[in-house]
Amino acid sequence: MTVQNTKKSTELNSISAAIEDIRNGKIIIVVDDENRENEGDFLAAAEKVTPEMINFMATHGRGLICAPLTEKRCKELDLHVMVNNNTDPMETAFTVSVDLRGKGVTTGISAGDRALTIKALVDKDTKSFDLARPGHIFPLIAKEGGVLRRTGHTEAAIDFARLAGLQPAGVIVEIMNEDGTMARLPQLLEVAKKFDIKIVSIEDLVAYRMEHDSLIEIKEDFNLQTRFGDFRLRAYQQTTNNQVHIALTKGSWSKDEAILTRVNSTLVNNDILGTLTNNADKKLDQMFQVINDEGKGAIIFVNQQNQSQNLLSRLATLKENQKNGNIKAPEIKMDNKDFGIGAQILHDLNIRQLKLITNTQQTKRVGMIGYGLEIVDYVGY
Repeated sequence: MTVQNTKKSTELNSISAAIEDIRNGKIIIVVDDENRENEGDFLAAAEKVTPEMINFMATHGRGLICAPLTEKRCKELDLHVMVNNNTDPMETAFTVSVDLRGKGVTTGISAGDRALTIKALVDKDTKSFDLARPGHIFPLIAKEGGVLRRTGHTEAAIDFARLAGLQPAGVIVEIMNEDGTMARLPQLLEVAKKFDIKIVSIEDLVAYRMEHDSLIEIKEDFNLQTRFGDFRLRAYQQTTNNQVHIALTKGSWSKDEAILTRVNSTLVNNDILGTLTNNADKKLDQMFQVINDEGKGAIIFVNQQNQSQNLLSRLATLKENQKNGNIKAPEIKMDNKDFGIGAQILHDLNIRQLKLITNTQQTKRVGMIGYGLEIVDYVGY
């Protein structure tokens, strides 16, 4: 799958050059989407970390040193999420903090101690009991599928390590200015130049991976008679967890057309099928009416069924609502960065320009350009 990245980042380095540096045990800078905050992290492979690298990150990054790990590795080490109800705006999946027990580690906070702890996290011989809790290193649970699933620095660290042929784990730290404010792109470019460090964007990493990988396979494709009229149904299976997502489309279009589009989160696709055939759903009715009026469009249902923490968060909100006499279930929450599956489905549907169907705040999605997508308008329903 080839994606044309429409943003020419002439001041940024290539992803292939950054991968080579990661492979050689060097630190790179990874910047966020310019439509978000343009924050940057120092990033390196956990397997290659040294006390000197940790000292550099602590001295010149000044943020919190974290260790992105795969969900599988976190389970192996019995690293649970720090809180069940994650209210962090970016849904960053912190686990309990850790230090390596013994093996030369003393206080846990020195550059040497933190390097030993990080290397232990990727050592296949390390067991859960080898790690003291709490500690001075903060593991992060990455989404399976990397930046094609979620466009965060956590997932970028896993992707860079994996693309470099190393253990899928990293070390990252936010970069702050000397006055304690967050460094933005102009300052990050200066840091990269000062220390001769490669600097790349998450958008470009998404585009790089979109050329080589896909997280979806189409399993069903047929016309469906719904109470909203005739629509074409496609069912996509996610290769990372076998989850099934549904796309319903009406009409046909060319790649350069702006298409009415809705990406919806749902817990159970079977409920969607029931709604399509007989049950009333006012919001869904209105979304489909917008598409019927236009004569063409797409609604994608991204299945969130296995996201237990999301469900726990919704239950906590429901409990509070009930105290106030409101028994309406809260809407399903979707991580603002967890846009990758829907983006790949849009790509398969030949949609590049979106007229996004939404009544909520008009916000940019991180990595949209990397996915080869652009929101050209917002349409209420």
